[in-house]
Amino acid sequence: MPSNKDIHLRDPFVLPVPAARTYFLFGTTDPDPWKAPGAGFDVYTGTDLEHWEGPKPAFRPEQGFWGTTNFWAPEAHVYRGRYYLFASFKADGTCRATQILAADRPQGPYRVHSAGPVTPRGWECLDGTLHVDADGLPWIVFCHEWVQVRDGEVCAVRLSENLTRALGKPRLLFRASEAPWTRPVSRKGAPPDPADRVTDGPFLHRTADGTLLLLWSSFSDTGYAMGVARSASGRVEGPWRQSPRPLVERDAGHGMIFRAFDGRLVVTAHTPNRTPDERPVFREVRERGGDLELAES
Repeated sequence: MPSNKDIHLRDPFVLPVPAARTYFLFGTTDPDPWKAPGAGFDVYTGTDLEHWEGPKPAFRPEQGFWGTTNFWAPEAHVYRGRYYLFASFKADGTCRATQILAADRPQGPYRVHSAGPVTPRGWECLDGTLHVDADGLPWIVFCHEWVQVRDGEVCAVRLSENLTRALGKPRLLFRASEAPWTRPVSRKGAPPDPADRVTDGPFLHRTADGTLLLLWSSFSDTGYAMGVARSASGRVEGPWRQSPRPLVERDAGHGMIFRAFDGRLVVTAHTPNRTPDERPVFREVRERGGDLELAES
């Protein structure tokens, strides 16, 4: 039975299923997620966040599926009694985009659900996540990539209630440079340009006092990192205020928060941020005054 140190996985996402007392661990699981043809997504199952059964196939593309490479960052969400996988794909001549898949069981198999990608056509996008607002309406929150806009963006757009298509135009929530902890990245070995900053892996979390937080990742003085933004309105539309320092840093990021079966709030991330060494890690996190802090390890 593999443990966390044995599992090569980027962008970890955990779906707890209380009825089964089982955690379902998803992530970017292709051996080479950068250049090789995309194979699909696997899922691991476990009960203690340390030891896992699997991997087992969660998604394998059917013949004719548009995505051919960069099968990235699957997120499993429960919505109106069914399971949905939000994941990123790319193909030659086609912008990277988020497609929604669906299944009747948390482990899948997941099949194509949305009518094509739900991020804007012609935009390089990734890491779409589901947010259901206080009115019960679904949104996708995603990143408009720095490779196209330079100062990476986090955006949101309403989804149809059956999650098959986007409604209206996307809203810009914030740019990477608005967080004081982000640092520029370099293109193909050139010196970093202050205009080039990454946004990765948005995930929304509402605290016990009703504060709406958004976790997202970029690069800091200590490498890959995960920061937190707070919505001043309590709604996804914002405005969003950035925490001055990352929540998770030192070459770790792109994760999410979930409630463990013992009641703890847990944040997960992958570290280090290099292939093939990425492994999932789990840390207890606590809410304090509408914000988050890591518990003492």
